[in-house]
Amino acid sequence: MIASARQALAFVRKHGVVLASARGDAPRLTEAIAGEPIQGSWWAHRQGRRIFSILSAVSESEDVLVCRLIDGKITLVHRRLWPALVRLSKRFTPAQVAQVREAHTPSGRHVSRTIAFPRWVPDETVKQAKTIDEQDALAVFGAWLPRRRR
Repeated sequence: MIASARQALAFVRKHGVVLASARGDAPRLTEAIAGEPIQGSWWAHRQGRRIFSILSAVSESEDVLVCRLIDGKITLVHRRLWPALVRLSKRFTPAQVAQVREAHTPSGRHVSRTIAFPRWVPDETVKQAKTIDEQDALAVFGAWLPRRRR
């Protein structure tokens, strides 16, 4: 069980790519926080408030890209993998590599805003991406790559 945002960030760093809560081929952060499989919505889980607090802190971290990389689901990608992601960006749709930011409006409504790729990418990451061999980048993201678009 993950007890803090710091531990959750370490989890994302270790795995590189994790799903926030959706089922898929990557680890699920919500289940790691709960310390058990979650049936149904994590919002209804007895630890829902704690899960929300930790997940929010991780999503707001400058070391985590929140996007829809895996099957259109909220995906967290650690900064250490950003150069490889940028190197392979043409293999993903623009929607997959756009940054997703959650915001609350003054009325309290919850909205998602996106920042198109590559606007969210730091200059240093762009420089690093140019030095990465495509095969090395593929080794990192191979499991999550869609079939090559024609």
